[in-house]
Amino acid sequence: MLKEQLIELSHGQKRSIQIVADVILLSLALWLALYLRLGDEGWIWPQDGQGFLFLLGPLLAIPLYVRMGMYRAVMRHFGNVALYCIAKAVTLGFLAFALILLVAKDLGWEVLFPRSVYFSYWALSLILIGGLRLLAREYFMGDWLTAGLPTLQHNKDGEHSGQPVAIYGAGAAGLQLLASLKVGRLYKALAFVDDDPRLVGRTIAGLRVYSGAEVGSMIADTRVAEIFLALPSAPRSRRQEILTNLQGHGVHVRTIPGIMDLACGKVKVDDLQEVDIADLLGRDPVPPDPSLFQRCIKGQAVMVTGAGGSIGSELCRQIVQSEPTTLVLFEHSEFALYEIHSELEGWIRARKLDIQLVPIMGSIRNFGRLQDVIGAWQINTIYHAAAYKHVPMVEHNIAEGIMNNVFGTLNAAQAAIKCRVENFVLISTDKAVRPTNVMGSTKRLAELVLQALSREQAPRLWGETPSVNQVNRTRFTMVRFGNVLGSSGSVIPRFREQIRRGGPITVTHPDITRYFMTIPEAAQLVIQAGAMGQGGDVFVLDMGEPVTILGLARKMIMLSGLTVRDDVNPNGDIAITFSGLRPGEKLYEELLIGDNPEATTHSKIHRANEVYMTWSALLPVLDSLRQAVRDDDYNLVRETLLATVQGYAPTNGIVDLLYEQHARQEDVVGDSKVLGV
Repeated sequence: MLKEQLIELSHGQKRSIQIVADVILLSLALWLALYLRLGDEGWIWPQDGQGFLFLLGPLLAIPLYVRMGMYRAVMRHFGNVALYCIAKAVTLGFLAFALILLVAKDLGWEVLFPRSVYFSYWALSLILIGGLRLLAREYFMGDWLTAGLPTLQHNKDGEHSGQPVAIYGAGAAGLQLLASLKVGRLYKALAFVDDDPRLVGRTIAGLRVYSGAEVGSMIADTRVAEIFLALPSAPRSRRQEILTNLQGHGVHVRTIPGIMDLACGKVKVDDLQEVDIADLLGRDPVPPDPSLFQRCIKGQAVMVTGAGGSIGSELCRQIVQSEPTTLVLFEHSEFALYEIHSELEGWIRARKLDIQLVPIMGSIRNFGRLQDVIGAWQINTIYHAAAYKHVPMVEHNIAEGIMNNVFGTLNAAQAAIKCRVENFVLISTDKAVRPTNVMGSTKRLAELVLQALSREQAPRLWGETPSVNQVNRTRFTMVRFGNVLGSSGSVIPRFREQIRRGGPITVTHPDITRYFMTIPEAAQLVIQAGAMGQGGDVFVLDMGEPVTILGLARKMIMLSGLTVRDDVNPNGDIAITFSGLRPGEKLYEELLIGDNPEATTHSKIHRANEVYMTWSALLPVLDSLRQAVRDDDYNLVRETLLATVQGYAPTNGIVDLLYEQHARQEDVVGDSKVLGV
């Protein structure tokens, strides 16, 4: 097609076409100006020296147009700034033409050019040259075919000019998104939606502005298939209201990134993303307290275990912003370590910060490795995020869960004491409260270890001889919170993938609820809570109201422009099925063992007053648990956890895969003996 051929021309070819067009238009403007004035007198063609004027106009104007950058503008991105440039260039070209003509007349050059023609020539030049560019822009953007039409227009091959969409937000972000949509031509914006009464009912950039209450009628008028949210600075509570209003209208809802990306000019069609589930929660994060945020980081050596995980990597991102002298990334996964190290290295280099970034591969089950690393970089603060957190997976791998979550934490804590680390912050979980699974009980046991150590001035470290005591200078703090959105194993990515495949969405139980928080907010609060601890503190984060997983699944389906298939709507798009609670899962999670949380100076952080064990009472428990794991005695493991972890109430039998395999083999051997084989 001609349009595609013109777009593919080189810059030099496009510039030549524009110059030739301007020469023709300047000549046409001059001819029209003379004809409008002299046409009644029988004037049709140049006479009495007028022919030279048709050469003089372009000779004076075109160099000025080149000089002022008129031919650098891209027609598809033509805007108000370019129009202003054209007005200046045309006016200066006209003034040069008029000045030379007036001077020539004063010098005796007789030419028929009435004074009234001057203004006509300037106005016609401006209209023709500016108008051509506006028409060219509309032609390349395709708007001249479909302006004001509610339905898609088709070309001769039957291909439409873009997916019909509406933009929620008629402010700067909405206009910037509209411009990007026009460039890409994958989507055709047909309407704006905005709740500002000053804008509702008006037309902006050729599109009518509807109110939020008029979304239904807007969809009926325009038949849009998607709505793009262009509200990067709106608080989450407001976004939640909007998303609730959009549910059930049968349109797919997507959004542009946050205000910082908008400020950097990154709003493009490619940046459109699925609605952030955090917006559905309506939870607005509290800005961090800078003094708390930097207390254990700025100018210090910091180490993060599990640095490549969901929480660990976000902790690292936020730690570098407070400018530690050293950040040690301790991670057992080579790929995860490579990813977070590469990301942070680029971030630090781009800002020319003086931060030593140290990627260390290692396991928290290796006490010697931990001690060597902590001592070598003289670590001041440790954020211990390394843990196995997937409930069913730990239930099937009990020994590894215990060795990693309990003894790995014990290793890190004792290495911190031996190397005189000042601050140690454990990332805990709401599943440690009255746990029904091994994962939760191991995390509570890890809390008990730190609580006990924090109350010992010179503890005999586990594994050391009784005569060896170590002075304890480490301040231990535990931070307990619920699920984070988008973490590894989270339901949100799984639901999105199931929706993409056409369903069904699988939910374990219709009544299951969970607390949710965004990863960045959780990491911010962990850092601040860690700075508030006095030693042995268990902090719980305010997670807001629990969310039903079934309700979350329904919202995700509807905001994808689809409907739920159920008994009420058997012809819906996506079904929701219930798979049953998995081993160790419970319907409801809690954040407190007791009922007496204390407020702190931070509105989202509370201090829990939990029962604890003395270090001397805990040592034989650790000995017994370690021996039971060595012997693969999972019955003893369960008995030890039941006797030690308050509220531990497993809901199923032992489902460790190795334990079950041994049991099957014993059954086979027993049957063989009975049969005399």
